[in-house]
Amino acid sequence: MLWIDLLDRKVEDRYAREPSLLYGEIAKASDHLEWVVIDEVQKLPQLLDTVHRVIESTEFKAPKFALTGSSSRKLKYGGANLLAGRAFVNSLFPLTSMELENRFDLEFVLNFGSLPGVFHFTDTEDVREYLRAYALTYLNEEIWAEHLVQKLDPFRKFLEVAAQSSGNVVNFANIARDVGADEKTVKRYYQILEDSLLGFFVESHCRSIRKRLIKAPKFYFFDCGVTHALARTLRQHIVQGTYDYGRAFEQFYIMELLRLNAYLKLDYSFSYLLTHSGVEIDLIVDRPNLPTALIEIKSSSHARGEDAKHLKAVRQDFQNCVCFCISNDPMVRIEDGITFLPWHRSFAELGIHISGVSN
Repeated sequence: MLWIDLLDRKVEDRYAREPSLLYGEIAKASDHLEWVVIDEVQKLPQLLDTVHRVIESTEFKAPKFALTGSSSRKLKYGGANLLAGRAFVNSLFPLTSMELENRFDLEFVLNFGSLPGVFHFTDTEDVREYLRAYALTYLNEEIWAEHLVQKLDPFRKFLEVAAQSSGNVVNFANIARDVGADEKTVKRYYQILEDSLLGFFVESHCRSIRKRLIKAPKFYFFDCGVTHALARTLRQHIVQGTYDYGRAFEQFYIMELLRLNAYLKLDYSFSYLLTHSGVEIDLIVDRPNLPTALIEIKSSSHARGEDAKHLKAVRQDFQNCVCFCISNDPMVRIEDGITFLPWHRSFAELGIHISGVSN
């Protein structure tokens, strides 16, 4: 195996001066070289041309490549050779509940997220410091060092405001006013977050139904702990029964679904529904060859029939759908055509077979 760590400045400098060195090294070792790993490839996008050349070479048998990076935006917009049709693209997310297995603790994850790094510490203050450092590293390395914004202070303020409103319908005009920037700039900021995989839009459901709809998207940050770090709320420990707990639980559950959908390549699409009269469906999952799933997410330990009232109000507007009320209630029951499930048992019901996720 040939391992090239571009975080090592000497290694980076060597290949930056002469990218063709890589081709010669691979050719020389091709008889016994099975894998070439290039870590943080976005630091030298020109190496992708060499990778392409190796793949197409008829001079020797090409090895397999594993190209990792933490800045998809730099590659996407930097004119890099993205090896279209020659490479599989996969994303790595914070750990899922299935990957954590017996180490999973819902309250911990809702407060501090599930980045692998947070599980290296036993002291809560160390976890907080790690998350603060993670957020600062993103600002300094991913944003400022790559010149993605002209001024860092408005973007720093935007991150705080956006994190505080994570999971809410995005009001670009209000956020622009709070940040002190124009609406176009705020939309570009959100695009930076999405391109950097720091968060995801969940669009308003677009299929025609009888009720008037709110059409603005929601935005969810990719990890609860990072959200709290950016919002400067790491010390506000959330506990069950509070509004903040409910928001974090919704973010966690939706992120679990998005991660599993990506890992298992299910091609599910996700949206939400909110009418001007206040009827809201937290998540609508369109599944190929399966009925559309309407999901209400509740953080309580005792789900009630009243928790599903919005599902009952809109299900007749969907020709082929199934309805779920997901919560922390351990009991499974069907009431008036709506299935009440504990969150960890809902994945199989949604057609997500978690045995396909590596631990």
